[in-house]
Amino acid sequence: MFPAALNTPAQRERWLDRPLWVGVFGLMLFGAAFIFSATGAAETARNAAWFDYTAVRQSMAYVLGLGLVAVLCLVDYARLARWALPAYWFSILLLVCVYLFGVERLGAKRWIDLGPIQFQPSEVAKLAFLFALANFLSRPVNELASPALFAKALGMALLPFALIVKQPDLGSSLVFMPTALVMMLVAGVPTRFLARFLIGSGCLVALVLVEVLFAPPNWRFIQLEDYQKRRLLVYFNLDFAPKNATEAQRIAARAEKSKNTYNVDQAMISVGSGGVWGKGWRQGTQGALGYLPRAVAHNDFIFSVIAEETGFMGSVAVLGLYSLVLFSGVKTASQSRDRLGRILASGVVTLLFTHVFVNIGMNIRMTPVTGIPLPLLSAGGTSVVCSLVAIGILQNIHQNRRHY
Repeated sequence: MFPAALNTPAQRERWLDRPLWVGVFGLMLFGAAFIFSATGAAETARNAAWFDYTAVRQSMAYVLGLGLVAVLCLVDYARLARWALPAYWFSILLLVCVYLFGVERLGAKRWIDLGPIQFQPSEVAKLAFLFALANFLSRPVNELASPALFAKALGMALLPFALIVKQPDLGSSLVFMPTALVMMLVAGVPTRFLARFLIGSGCLVALVLVEVLFAPPNWRFIQLEDYQKRRLLVYFNLDFAPKNATEAQRIAARAEKSKNTYNVDQAMISVGSGGVWGKGWRQGTQGALGYLPRAVAHNDFIFSVIAEETGFMGSVAVLGLYSLVLFSGVKTASQSRDRLGRILASGVVTLLFTHVFVNIGMNIRMTPVTGIPLPLLSAGGTSVVCSLVAIGILQNIHQNRRHY
């Protein structure tokens, strides 16, 4: 299990990042248990085969992900980085293939069908992007003062961002920009470049919000999908009806708004009804009675299921496990003696943090609903495997931190 050179417990302890893996295995236990809680009753009722249970498929993804982590940790991350650019362009090719051969669900093409399995190329693109950008930024700091290099680094993030937005998958695309900016900051890109980009991006976002939320329909210049506009209206609690609407139109608009807020409202009820200690495993009523829709309870809103059944204490436990993973990653980044490891670890931590913040935020109405998975907890094989590989990168950097 351990490299041959690690003969003593002390050496093994230094090699293995124990707090990181305590957090990971704790989250996997939560994930398998509460995905079964959210889906087991319905799957039992339809006499599903044991291997068709969502919790079983999730567990298989855990095993596959851990196997890939074991293989990943056999090769120094610096050697893996040599393949970063080909992997990046391969992931871009996969994103293009989504448009040509992708499977459409609910109006979005995000998956490629390989027969027995379907996978989401956007998750693979996140990993390839991390390695490619970290490798690109690990050059001498004085070179990063070049505006041309900053533009190239930004382009490496904007290309997958744009391809994923067009699927459309706003949630997955959003993680690229904060991850890229943190990696650039850690690498030593001049803060004036980052500040100008943030100011420009902030102005663009403000224009989008003003146009979508307040401009008349015939003044729309920025094209968003209808569901994206509705989510923004829901998040800001604005009326769906125009100002000059008739009474019949207002009644229809209220019904449409209620329909679009339903999932979030039920998620909030789930979180609030759990109290301090929760209702007990598989005793939650929101999911069991179908108020929290079964189609989303085990993926986008798995945190609501956990909060209802384990209460405030269980929610804190989940946040504590994520904190173990994230702080272990920050420690690994700070201890890395080479620029590549420091930048790469920072990128992994930012990527995971963004997923956790946005997903839990939308469960408690702090952020708009975007469909972004909660790492290791939301059901989804590609997301689980890629999250574990990202964590495996942290382990790889940790075990090689003294070699540079």
